Amino acid sequence: MAAAFRDAGMEVIYTGLRQTPEMIVEAAIQEDVDVVALSILSGAHMTIFPAVYNMMKDKGLGDVLLTGGGIIPKEEMEELEAMGVGKLFGPGTPTSVPIDYIREWVSSHRTE
Repeated sequence: MAAAFRDAGMEVIYTGLRQTPEMIVEAAIQEDVDVVALSILSGAHMTIFPAVYNMMKDKGLGDVLLTGGGIIPKEEMEELEAMGVGKLFGPGTPTSVPIDYIREWVSSHRTE
C-alpha cells in the first residue's frame, strides 16, 4: 500500500514492520502527518488500532486520520470505526478505494 500511496502522489513515511504504538505515534508527531495508515495482518488489530488511536488522542493528534486495513472481520471493522478509527479496508480492496478515501478526508479536513 505504501507504494500505491506514493504512486498516487502522496508523501509516505514508511516506518517498517513491528513498530510499537509508541513508535508509530512518535513518528506521526515528528513528521507532522495528516494520516496514519496501518496494515495489520497478524490478527492484533483489536489491540493495535485502539492503542494507537488512544495514544494519538492523548498526544494531541485528534485531528489526524487513523485508517488502514488487513485481515479484519467486518464486525471488528465496525467496532473500531465506532470507537473513532477511520474507514478500514480488507483484502481484495482495490488500491484506488483507500487512496480516494484518504484524499477526500484530507481535502475536507485540511484548509492549508
